Amino acid sequence: MMHRPSDEQIRVFIATQRDQPFSYLDATTTENPPTSGYKNDHNSIKLGDGPATYETAVEALKRWEMFDVGWLKLCWPDAPIESGSVVAVLAHHLGFWSLNACRIVSVIDEGGEIRRFGFIYGTLPDHAERGHEQFSVEWRRYDDSVWYEIQAYSRPNALLARLGYPIARLLQKRFARDSMNAMVQVVL
Repeated sequence: MMHRPSDEQIRVFIATQRDQPFSYLDATTTENPPTSGYKNDHNSIKLGDGPATYETAVEALKRWEMFDVGWLKLCWPDAPIESGSVVAVLAHHLGFWSLNACRIVSVIDEGGEIRRFGFIYGTLPDHAERGHEQFSVEWRRYDDSVWYEIQAYSRPNALLARLGYPIARLLQKRFARDSMNAMVQVVL
């Protein structure tokens, strides 16, 4: 798109994607993602130490603050972190706008020696990529460290993403870097 879509256009876009199937074969596979044809990425950054840092980071995740990176907008950040929630990621890059739909597949809320909160969302048909992405915050009690992690597997879905695959990969890496920086800023 050459122009930013209106809020109403974004709402209509999300509504049309809400009941669509995921754009990749097995959306329930979170532990062992497919490797054939998919690029697997793992990015993490230490946010600090202790339970206060963990709680601050979890609250930021619940408000989708990892998307507060300037060139992206999460539509809408009041979407609940629960299975079935549908959101759109509005990106402004290379002089145009793109809108990408995702649905939360599952929520992570684990206790124990490693306390972890997060979620996995998967791509819907109107997304430039196909695959899923996990966002999580971990408090590793054994050393008191708190980490933000992004794990993803994807491959191009839209024609432009396939034709411009090197650029798409650069944008994915840029998002991971910017998202980690956003989470660091939250806990400062």
